[in-house]
Amino acid sequence: MDYKTNVMRTLDKLKVKYNHYSYADTDAISGVEVAKVLGQNPERVFKTLVTVGKSQQIYVFMIPVAEELDLKKAAKSVNEKSIEMLKSKDLLKTAGYVHGGCSPIGMKKNFLTTIHISAKDYETIIFSAGKIGYQVELSLNELNKVIKFRLSELIV
Repeated sequence: MDYKTNVMRTLDKLKVKYNHYSYADTDAISGVEVAKVLGQNPERVFKTLVTVGKSQQIYVFMIPVAEELDLKKAAKSVNEKSIEMLKSKDLLKTAGYVHGGCSPIGMKKNFLTTIHISAKDYETIIFSAGKIGYQVELSLNELNKVIKFRLSELIV
């Protein structure tokens, strides 16, 4: 693949080991469809969700694509009274990404990122490379070289 996203360029610059995938030439839209097209277990393909807390702080959560974020568990994990999903119209100006192409790497600011605890069960996880149609795969150890994150129970 000759196309590189900003996420891939960041990983290259930091000498972080990763694999990349493209599903740009498919009809896959949902995370589960993406996992299927890539021939991957949907439990290790993660979606990146951007939320806002009652305090107006922005938080990023990563959960397996087939799962649903439990807003109460998510709020508790970041010591907020409550959180809600950031509105799609605010995503680009807040995070620098569009809905469906959100990556925890390369956001406009370093937001607190929490990954569902199941990620530690896999050697690597797969998530958006920052552009719809592209995914990257790396270990949590490699990801930790790029962003700081914590693990927590986050799904319904």
